[in-house]
Amino acid sequence: MLKELRIQGTEREDHGGGPPRWVWILVAALAVLALLAGGGWWWWRQSQVPEVETANALPRGGTGGNAVLQATGYVTARRAATVSTQITGTLTAVLFEEGDRVEKGQVLARLEDNALRAALQASRANVESARANVEATRAQLLQAQSDLKRQDELAASGMSTKQAAEQARTAVTAYAAQLEARRREADAAAAQAAQTQVNFDYTVVKAPFSGVITAKAAQVGEIVSPLSAGGGFTRTGVGTIVDMDSLEVDVDVNEAYIGQVKADMPAEATLDAYPDWRIPAHVIAVVPSADRGKATVKVRVALEQKDQRVVPDMGVRVSFLAARQSGQTAPPPGVLVPKSAVASRDGAQVVFVVAGQKAAARKVKLGTPVGDQAVVLDGVKAGEPLVVNPPEGLRDGGEIRVAPGK
Repeated sequence: MLKELRIQGTEREDHGGGPPRWVWILVAALAVLALLAGGGWWWWRQSQVPEVETANALPRGGTGGNAVLQATGYVTARRAATVSTQITGTLTAVLFEEGDRVEKGQVLARLEDNALRAALQASRANVESARANVEATRAQLLQAQSDLKRQDELAASGMSTKQAAEQARTAVTAYAAQLEARRREADAAAAQAAQTQVNFDYTVVKAPFSGVITAKAAQVGEIVSPLSAGGGFTRTGVGTIVDMDSLEVDVDVNEAYIGQVKADMPAEATLDAYPDWRIPAHVIAVVPSADRGKATVKVRVALEQKDQRVVPDMGVRVSFLAARQSGQTAPPPGVLVPKSAVASRDGAQVVFVVAGQKAAARKVKLGTPVGDQAVVLDGVKAGEPLVVNPPEGLRDGGEIRVAPGK
């Protein structure tokens, strides 16, 4: 009886000192399910948060109330050229680097010229030979003229026949014709030498005007040609030179406001790279052609101050003035924001300012737009990040995700 009441070892292992094994398995399964549920909820939550692009509000130029219109554009060069060769050849020297300033007539590059140099020497030798033939024929003509004079004297005294005098006269006429032919041959040889000299001069590439090298397109050893060979191994240019004194600004003005812009109208330019530097300017001309795709008209604006900081293709904002500024004036009120950043909510114009991971809606007061930018007179400060193209469902305090790199 006592033996039957003894507890086996396996039974003590399963029930003694803690819960059964199946309880631990159940707890682990519930923990995994909880983690999966939490991850799924987080993924679903993130998928409901819209990803947006942002742009900063920009200050307006310092033109005060004197500005009647603003537009954006780029610095352009009216005088720029890609310098190439007049003949096909191999470069033996490239004497410039990007950023170098060069003067008109300065040698920029040289081509291999052995064949053309030999042709030039041969042409010059032909010229000397033709000139020698001219002198020889002239001497023969002088001798024939002397013979004719003696024959005429002898014929007059009866000591020679008229036939001999006529033969002497014919010889003079023949030598005179030969001399004229030799002169023409000498002229042709000189012209051929001049042509060969021109071709030889084409092996030297010179700057057509003073300016700055902005691009170096070929290196020593490459073949250059004035025409494209189509194979991709022949260069069609040596470098690009820009006349920095010819820099001006091209801006696109909305055609709805182009009537406010006139030739010689004073203006003020502000480079995107130097927002605190205001450059006096004036309107050169309104180009009489409209861009139907953008509904804009191009306006040429001259910069009245030249500076090495101004380079081609820089972004610039131009303020067209009602009158020329006499001194430093306070900047106009408001900031510039993309038109796509302004949205309508409950009948009011608002913008969404990025505040961490949320968007704060602010009611704004708008002014006259400037190109593709809206003028916000109140409600936004310069430098604040704004949501561009806010989703329809975005409201004040709504969560957002800023797109990478935006």
